[in-house]
Amino acid sequence: MRIGFRFRAIPFVATVLLVALGIVLGRWQDGRAAGKIALQQAITERAGAAPLVLGAAPLTPAQVDLRPVTVSGTFVREWPLFLNNRPQEGKAGFYLVMPLRIDGTDTHVLVARGWLPRYTGQFDRLPEFDTPSGTVTVSGLARSGMGKVMQLGTATPVAPKAILQNLTPDQFAQASRLTVQPFFIEQSGPAPAGDKLVRNWPAPSLNVEKHQGYAFQWYALAVMALLFFVITGFRRGTKQND
Repeated sequence: MRIGFRFRAIPFVATVLLVALGIVLGRWQDGRAAGKIALQQAITERAGAAPLVLGAAPLTPAQVDLRPVTVSGTFVREWPLFLNNRPQEGKAGFYLVMPLRIDGTDTHVLVARGWLPRYTGQFDRLPEFDTPSGTVTVSGLARSGMGKVMQLGTATPVAPKAILQNLTPDQFAQASRLTVQPFFIEQSGPAPAGDKLVRNWPAPSLNVEKHQGYAFQWYALAVMALLFFVITGFRRGTKQND
């Protein structure tokens, strides 16, 4: 029995296309992973920088995102907001968000003061918390957003003491008619003694491993397509010469 390879045009063209597709898409995912690795390095460097002191000057989210900041001001006690569906260690709860009026200005910044547990089986019951009076200094990490969760049905209007799925600074500014910086502060440091607030914020996730996994899958597709063409070609060649 002679072993031969039978060349067929259509399978060859299909193989070339699959190999090219796998390589192109694999390289694309590699590029996305590399970009996010570089972004992670930039975030690490930014996190180690000296805190930026906030004032009345407007800043963009890109200028401050994931950068340590500090600000002095007074909490607007009438405007607590509760971001729902924010679990902590397997427990249901809320992020408490409140505007802080920056000292000496009419500008505010939204402060995520911490996580509060939700009462079991009592969806509409708001958790208890304390708000410091007078001027306070808040330090933390600036965030362009507080994460987005799935919204079912019509969104709840932004209003004092509202339970919301999602919130943006623009939405708050329109509802409150207050001037606000276009980002949040995740307040850091321990909560006051006796306060139920938990400040264990999730680390930013860039999903580098996801892109690396996708790249591996596309490269594997290219290799499998080439192997399939070669193996089936030799098999056809064997049958042809039997």
